[in-house]
Amino acid sequence: MYTALGALMAFDAVIYAIPVPFVTRGLDAVNFPRRYRWIFPPIKAASAVGLLSVHRFPALARLTTAMLTLYFTLAVGFHIRARDLGGSAAAATTFLTTFAAMTAMGPQQRGG
Repeated sequence: MYTALGALMAFDAVIYAIPVPFVTRGLDAVNFPRRYRWIFPPIKAASAVGLLSVHRFPALARLTTAMLTLYFTLAVGFHIRARDLGGSAAAATTFLTTFAAMTAMGPQQRGG
């Protein structure tokens, strides 16, 4: 799960860096200021590194899921505030729930 979500976050970092049109439309829909959009690629790249570190640094991976829980809490809040309650809001809510559960459970320990 950590590896798959890490790969997804790496991909997300790339499409936010470009940015592809649907990313721009999504950020426009929640009225996220254009002058601050530069922050998304580094956040998503850092989250990819944190998630992919799970086997070597499980504490970092757990911290990453906690920070992603905060990130997606804010994302859901932006969607609610903008009354943008479509598929993007549903995706943000799903990620919020997923990362919150992963934080609560922590990475599975190897061996033992």
